Amino acid sequence: MIIDSLLDVDLYKLTMMQVIFHRFTPVSAEYTYKLRTKGIDLSDTKYTFIINEEFENLCSLKFKEDELNYLRSLEFFKEDFLEFLELFYLRMKHVEFDKSNFGLSFKGSWLYIMMWEIYALEIISEVYFSNNGFYKSEIYVEGEKKLDEKIQQIKEYNEKCNNTPIFKFADFGGRRRFSKFWHDHILEKLIEEVPHNLAGTSNIMFAKKFSLKPIGTMAHEYLQAFQALDWKLINSQKMALQIWAEEYDGKLGIALTDVITMDAFLKDFNLYFSKLFDGCRHDSGDPEEWCEKLINHYKNLGINPLSKTAVFSDGLDISKAIFLCEKFRRRINVSFGIGTNLTNDLGPKALNHVIKMTMCNEQDVAKISDSQGKTMCKNDEYVKYLKSVFNVK
Repeated sequence: MIIDSLLDVDLYKLTMMQVIFHRFTPVSAEYTYKLRTKGIDLSDTKYTFIINEEFENLCSLKFKEDELNYLRSLEFFKEDFLEFLELFYLRMKHVEFDKSNFGLSFKGSWLYIMMWEIYALEIISEVYFSNNGFYKSEIYVEGEKKLDEKIQQIKEYNEKCNNTPIFKFADFGGRRRFSKFWHDHILEKLIEEVPHNLAGTSNIMFAKKFSLKPIGTMAHEYLQAFQALDWKLINSQKMALQIWAEEYDGKLGIALTDVITMDAFLKDFNLYFSKLFDGCRHDSGDPEEWCEKLINHYKNLGINPLSKTAVFSDGLDISKAIFLCEKFRRRINVSFGIGTNLTNDLGPKALNHVIKMTMCNEQDVAKISDSQGKTMCKNDEYVKYLKSVFNVK
């Protein structure tokens, strides 16, 4: 059983879920799987049979008492939501799985289907690697070598900074990890070797196990959904930010910027929101250009950028993250979320796969990324319309 705890998920799933529970329980949604890696066919029965079996096993899980008590200790989850989680479980009726071409989607109540994303990606990734002969000793030897090189880079940068752990990063690698075993091993070794550099993990299960800070706020689906809720489309991002602020009252204050491009986001991220939120997260486009825009945005509003945080989380490795840290740390607080390169760098190519919201309330929704190839929507005409409303080129 690949997933044996419902805590084996990114924190932002539960923080978004709480907002849905309090505000949007009648809302329906659809999430769609997309494999971006070329040349891989997951429709082989050696994958689909096990994946379907793992999905069924997942539906037998519920949150345990000690897990709920851990969530309670985080202080931003409310008691009525925790009581709901006590009863929560996933349902196979929400899964549409065409095994012949690996068409995978999740449809139903937003509240009940949103949790499928991370679990499904973790399962698909591990099933793929475990059924391709990759679980050999030489693979782990290579992975250990690469991990040691990463740790050495961090230690060398610490020495450059007078043995001060200025470079802070978190593990964001659950969805594309090589395996749960390897994910566990990586965190254990990072805690042993560079404990003051490891800021935390997005994975709640490992945060609990290793007493790490669980990290996460919102994902694209949260802001996407507001395109189909009861506000004018042009106001969708503002309403998403406003309701988030009302739910968390100053906590979990990192906003995601690239649902309808950074430029469109900054037009909505006015003085009120710029003061209210602690900072922003980068997830597509040129990170240097993005950070320059963010710093200038704060300066133009009369806000000291050093009072805010820029979180980088798009396709990072240690070298790139350290470069960005050195370039921007004197101008704005910086933090880094490192995913695939941390949890799936053992030689074989990691799966570049995603599950994104494509419908909400039976209406199209879209993510218009700052990177080519990341835009995802079933309806090209809706993408054109969304771009016209937000004046995106």
